[in-house]
Amino acid sequence: MVVNAVMFFICATTLAWGGWQMSFRRVSEAISTCVPVIGVITLVILLALIFGSNHTIYHWSDSHHAEQDPALAHKMGFLNKPFFAIWTIITIAGWWLLGKKIRSLSRNSDNKPFTLEEGKKYIWNNTVWAAIYAVLFALTVLSSIPWLWLMSIDAHWYSTMYSWYTFASTFVAGIALITLFVVYLKNNGYLELTTKEHLHDLGKFMFAFSIFWTYLWFSQFMLIWYANIPEETVYFKPRVQGPYRTIFWLNLIINFLAPLLILMKRASKRNYGTITMMAVLIIFGHWLDFYQMVMPSVMMDEKGITHVPNILPDLGIALGFVGLIMFVTTRSLAKHPLIAKNHPFLKESIIHHT
Repeated sequence: MVVNAVMFFICATTLAWGGWQMSFRRVSEAISTCVPVIGVITLVILLALIFGSNHTIYHWSDSHHAEQDPALAHKMGFLNKPFFAIWTIITIAGWWLLGKKIRSLSRNSDNKPFTLEEGKKYIWNNTVWAAIYAVLFALTVLSSIPWLWLMSIDAHWYSTMYSWYTFASTFVAGIALITLFVVYLKNNGYLELTTKEHLHDLGKFMFAFSIFWTYLWFSQFMLIWYANIPEETVYFKPRVQGPYRTIFWLNLIINFLAPLLILMKRASKRNYGTITMMAVLIIFGHWLDFYQMVMPSVMMDEKGITHVPNILPDLGIALGFVGLIMFVTTRSLAKHPLIAKNHPFLKESIIHHT
């Protein structure tokens, strides 16, 4: 969902007429080309888990067990194999096709300079398709997909803030990913129109959405802790009092305290070394966030006791996906101009000052 969040960043800035990011927009577009690759891998893994004989991760996928469990039986209208498979396929296909359309529109500006009327029509077309993507994003990432893919691992538990929480985590990691590629290209002599002013704004996005993530983290945790209802606290017990407590609190330190203390200063957001370090830390921190969302329930035995596995193999898999994203992104960057030189908003990006 991180690479999909990058496409949402493109759409959000398009809808807001945010011309400041035009000097590096092609970087964001290149990252978003990873959606079909990562999406197909995700689809294969999820369908194998759902239709396989092992129901360790998604207990509700065992229909016989679900029918005997009153809570799961009540949710079978949503948590069932056909709906899971169909909605997952529709979602990934929608992300891919709409993302492809938006990138295609963007590359149309490379053909020739626009007249005034052509420029207006071009901007309007981009805005319309960005709005359509935003609707799909709301129906999937901001609602149903986190429920299906993640929250249903703990099918007896629920949180009305869960989708917003996962969105905040993926979005800030997506901004950090854009920042890393921008800094890398700048250090290698590319993106000559991108300056510290743009880097500063990317730093502000990382800072702002780290605070937003913390707001959602605290709101979800505080409400469940204060109500102290067993059906709700069961989610946090292994994370706060059990073997995952170190990871749980380390997650908060990395994703809240580090961005708060380091990115608050103006100078740190304009320093290439500092912003690179923070981008790497944020990506790792939000991988750790998803790790502690999933693993306590997955590693729970028949007696309800959970344990922490060796984290290194999981970290190695994550690094493999990072390498795949780097490979697909760099290949996409090599195929098209790095700067949309005829885009009507490019001048706004060139003179951008913050």
